[in-house]
Amino acid sequence: MTISQHPTTGKVYLIGAGPGDPGMLTLRGKECLSLANVVIYDYLANPEILSFADSARQICLGKHGTGRLLPQSEINEMIVDFAQQGLNVVRLKGGDPAIFARTHEELEKVAAAGIPFEIVPGITSALAVTATVGIPLTHREMASAVAFITGQGKNGGPPDNIDFESLARFPGTLVFYMATTTVHHWASNLLSAGLSPTTPVVAVRNCSLASQTSFQCQLNEIADRVNRDVKLRPPVLFVVGKTASHYGRHNWFEKRPLFGRTVLVTRPNHQAVELGKKLTDLGANVVYQPAIEIRKTQLDDVGKRIVENVDDFQWLVFSSVNGVDHFMSHLLKCGDIRMLSAIQIASIGPATRDRLKQYYLDADLVPESFDAESLADSLSGEVDGKKVLLIRASRGREILNEKLTGFGAAVTQLVCYESVDCDCPDPAVTDLLRSQQIDFVTVTSSAIAKSIHRMFGDDLNFAKIVSISPLTSAVLEKLDHSVGIEAAQYTMDGMLDALLEFTAAE
Repeated sequence: MTISQHPTTGKVYLIGAGPGDPGMLTLRGKECLSLANVVIYDYLANPEILSFADSARQICLGKHGTGRLLPQSEINEMIVDFAQQGLNVVRLKGGDPAIFARTHEELEKVAAAGIPFEIVPGITSALAVTATVGIPLTHREMASAVAFITGQGKNGGPPDNIDFESLARFPGTLVFYMATTTVHHWASNLLSAGLSPTTPVVAVRNCSLASQTSFQCQLNEIADRVNRDVKLRPPVLFVVGKTASHYGRHNWFEKRPLFGRTVLVTRPNHQAVELGKKLTDLGANVVYQPAIEIRKTQLDDVGKRIVENVDDFQWLVFSSVNGVDHFMSHLLKCGDIRMLSAIQIASIGPATRDRLKQYYLDADLVPESFDAESLADSLSGEVDGKKVLLIRASRGREILNEKLTGFGAAVTQLVCYESVDCDCPDPAVTDLLRSQQIDFVTVTSSAIAKSIHRMFGDDLNFAKIVSISPLTSAVLEKLDHSVGIEAAQYTMDGMLDALLEFTAAE
């Protein structure tokens, strides 16, 4: 580490990670995470947020019931020590740093050490309730104020400084944090202080996440519901008051079509997020396990000459988005896009066509069915006597080459990228499959089908497989995996449509 890399003293950022959904992180929080050398985070902060600081060292402070929890004094020392090494330190906290987060204790140590700092607010869970279960915290006729109350004292038990008589008379909504284990204490005290037994209460667990659960009951029922009927585990938020009576009217979040379903996405890392985002927007809990890795190939002298003389060809054929990206990378190293001006371009489907548009290229031909056979057949009357450059991966079927050659084309194949199997599945994903906690597994190619079979074997049969095409389905069935859902249109959106149709029918 050099002086030019870091100043003598680093800077500390205390960032609110929000209620759970990574999309609820503030823009400033994301910016500061990108500056981090070290991220020290609470277990309630969604790990997906850490992707904004993927080059930083990441330290989790532990989870209740799983290993040692660091005392606050050690956390304070850790923050100061890293900053004094000249590192930018992000202290990532669930919710908002100013609400039940002990931020002041950390700031005292940071300020005493003369370390510069910045506090970045986050969306606290009480505010996120409105966005998920549709409960207004304030209401012109029901609640003119909101109170945030901790259900946990500094020694872990119930707090001893809560004025329940004042809370019982409070003209608004009460929101209890960290109050699951003390529910009998605070509920009984509110009742004893005169709050009506029929006061509505809404409990929300894992607010804003796909695993969110919620229910409504009366104040005199909440302790039994938590401890006996539903055995609710933290993190839970309790909303108490008349506004909680709105529960169920505008709960769009839990009514999304894939809410409560867990979907395993097996695409390569760089392509998985797009599909995962669409599934998340539909309410699904998305788990990622790449089955293959895409790598750019280094062209040999023959390959370089092909690219340098690409304008000798009459047709350029792309059978994948990856082919577009990697071919264009090679082309732009040894020429420019104008070399393609006189060449006609064929694309296997709309996703590949759309990727071509990102390079300011239009596809002259896209088949009605998005597979290699249809692509070749669509070119049957176009390529006789023509020179065709076929962009492909290091492995795959030869159907395009064989059919185009049969139609009279002079085909040259250029391998622009490698498709490599991932051999080491995440043990956590294996456990989820075996415990039947994954509902659907998406399979978007034959290569992925073969790879996930090698990784998971019969464990795949604990979930319902969603296949992108009959060809992929045939490979899976040959490997003794039953395909539960198959796309009618062989695209990502076609898979989603088939999945939504299936779940609606269920």
